[in-house]
Amino acid sequence: MNLEAFVLGCGGMMPLPYRHLTSVLLRRDGDLFLFDCGEGTQVSLKRLNLKWKKIDAIFISHTHADHVTGLPGILMLSAQVDRTEPLYIYGPPKVKEYVETSRQVLDMYINYPIIIKEITAPCVVHEGKDFYIRAFPLSHTKTCVGYTLEELDRPGEFNPEKAESLGIPRGPLWGKLQRGEEVTSENGRIVTPSDVMGEKRSGRKFSFVTDTQYLPSIAKEVKGSDLLICEGMFADDCADQAKEKKHMTARQAATIARDSESKRMAMIHYSPRYTDRELDVLLKQAQEVYPKAELTKDRMIFDVPYVD
Repeated sequence: MNLEAFVLGCGGMMPLPYRHLTSVLLRRDGDLFLFDCGEGTQVSLKRLNLKWKKIDAIFISHTHADHVTGLPGILMLSAQVDRTEPLYIYGPPKVKEYVETSRQVLDMYINYPIIIKEITAPCVVHEGKDFYIRAFPLSHTKTCVGYTLEELDRPGEFNPEKAESLGIPRGPLWGKLQRGEEVTSENGRIVTPSDVMGEKRSGRKFSFVTDTQYLPSIAKEVKGSDLLICEGMFADDCADQAKEKKHMTARQAATIARDSESKRMAMIHYSPRYTDRELDVLLKQAQEVYPKAELTKDRMIFDVPYVD
């Protein structure tokens, strides 16, 4: 099962000609999840030829303009096709007011259900049969949350030789064992899945953290991420400014990646003061703490494979 993250915009505060505002699309086979929706989101969706029509849910970190100004366009765009499935929108208080006011002022034609759920405490906000998405608190100048998508453990690998040695021939009974069902062998013996399946294998974890001051608690929330997309807005010489505006430096983002033992961390939401060439300063400072730190760029694609 594929898990891919598409960076639709990596900028903060204001869009630049080469840098749209913060937004990441996560594709998990047929499921599409959008994290934040800054200005320019539609442009990157089009340029990447992504099937925006099937976005299942949108997760908003907070209601500052650089994270939500692309949302009305996405809602109207989705109404241009036949859609019966609901679109879920999650975010802290004010998200519902923003969406409903935008619909009213812009006279939006919406032909599908929109279900808005506001987050007031850490909780699981969205889930499927083998994954869930959880929100947790951050600390910004207004209520802000981070998100993690975590897959449940997968069954262990099926051992066909073991099954045959226990009198279970190739065929439908193998499928039952792999689905967790007991079967009866040719000699009348009850064979359980644990007899022919290896140890459970871990799923994957994706984390999205932006617009927050540094908090040690964030590392606990994103522990063991296979991919951590994390704000790294300022360099060290702007640490005071970062503290005042409740943002993080690249070094602080790297500290979270290191302490959380994340397998991969890519920074996002850069201050517009840095040109693309100057972003190397952020990267260098982050790599002094977490050597595997990376920079995101608009329309960059991250594959998130299984560890095994």
